[in-house]
Amino acid sequence: MGQDARTPVDGVLFDIDGVLVTSWQPIPGAAAAIEDVRRRGLRRAFLTNTTSRTCEGIASGLREAGFDVEADEIVTAARLTAEYLQNTYPGARVWVLGSDDASADLAGIELDEENPQVIVLGGAGPEFTHRALSRVVELMFDGVPAVAMHRGAMWATADGLRIDTGSYLPGIEEVTGVRIASVGKPALTAFLTAAELAGSEPDRTMMVGDDLVGDVIAAQRVGLTGVLVRTGKFREQVLALSADRPDHVCDSVADLPELLDGLTVT
Repeated sequence: MGQDARTPVDGVLFDIDGVLVTSWQPIPGAAAAIEDVRRRGLRRAFLTNTTSRTCEGIASGLREAGFDVEADEIVTAARLTAEYLQNTYPGARVWVLGSDDASADLAGIELDEENPQVIVLGGAGPEFTHRALSRVVELMFDGVPAVAMHRGAMWATADGLRIDTGSYLPGIEEVTGVRIASVGKPALTAFLTAAELAGSEPDRTMMVGDDLVGDVIAAQRVGLTGVLVRTGKFREQVLALSADRPDHVCDSVADLPELLDGLTVT
């Protein structure tokens, strides 16, 4: 007797900006695609470097955009950073520099801008001034360790690209001679942690993103199946020039159901 048809993945991780929404406006067909994943009985999680909103704020924004999402499905760089700080620098006073509203995701962390024992670089924004970044360098010279919530280099908005924290880190590292630890994407542990939270083994988990390097290739390096979408920050010339190839390329996350149908085996 033949086996029932099944899909060789148990869970799907979605990037948010540029994959599901752009400036919190839904990408056509995205809501139906993530609902299709639920209907198939696959586990879901939303892995994002967004630090301007908490997990609950992101879930609320997605619901307003037409997505049926709960806060416990959201895995933010801030949430991962809180876990990292508690494990690596327990009880330390932390200065968070960033365009963030992530305090709820940093529960249990003592915030102290004046006398920090650890610097956390969140999402880039107006707070990344010359003076603030210079203070980061001064503190690092004094031996204060720095942690980046993520190493993402840019994100997409409705009116163009914006550079992000990862665009600043190499200069700070070159000046100080210190490698800054990063927690969110493209750190490999971010994908493993998100898959674990979703309840899916890495080799049976799919990552859908618009960033070839930061979302897709990084995920593939720890055994996930990578799906690159041609929306958001995607640029055709980046894909054409890359020696690393994604497992799959789709025009949009709206095409995910068709891709999953094609992966179904018996």
